[in-house]
Amino acid sequence: MYGPPQRVATGPSASQPSRPGRPRPRRSSLVHTGAVSHAPPNFDPSAITRPHERLMTYYLIVSLLTLPAFPVTLLALYVRYRTLRYRFDDEGVWRGQGLLWRREVNVAYRRIQDIQLTSGLIQRWLGLATVSIQTAAGSATPEITIDGVLEADALRDYLYTRMRGVRDGSAFAGPATHAEAPDAAGDEALALLGEIRDSLRRLESRLDRLGRGA
Repeated sequence: MYGPPQRVATGPSASQPSRPGRPRPRRSSLVHTGAVSHAPPNFDPSAITRPHERLMTYYLIVSLLTLPAFPVTLLALYVRYRTLRYRFDDEGVWRGQGLLWRREVNVAYRRIQDIQLTSGLIQRWLGLATVSIQTAAGSATPEITIDGVLEADALRDYLYTRMRGVRDGSAFAGPATHAEAPDAAGDEALALLGEIRDSLRRLESRLDRLGRGA
């Protein structure tokens, strides 16, 4: 009536039965899919002509923190956001700002001495950062600040590359050629001043002879 006891199979297949329609994921595939690169592909700085629209959100939060001065602060920051313009070309960085009083600053790559990247708590929450460009002018404040940039790390690396390439004269030949222009202009200015000096001396000698003859 009762047969011999059957042997129960042991092993991974018995302890963890497979469920139809739900395959177990492999650990190696999860590791590979989890590695995502945050570096922006084909970064083009010439596409940055205006600050990102998140900068206006940042300005709104900053204006709310001023409490009684909220309307005035918001209006000033709104005008700044609407009139702020950038340009990155082969020679340098340009920034324009202002409605009634327009201010434009142009810094060549060869003049850049230091580049700083700053991001406050609210800026980090919005994914923004400020790129500050310092020159050899001796001022404690940056020469140009690029506000409202999402790809701030890539922009900083690009500026460092252009700055070092101009100084080394290897990475970018175009700006290095422009760097020699001030020397040529200085020589022409000295030559012109020398001609003016000689002309004044001749005129002085003629006036002296006329005065003696009279």
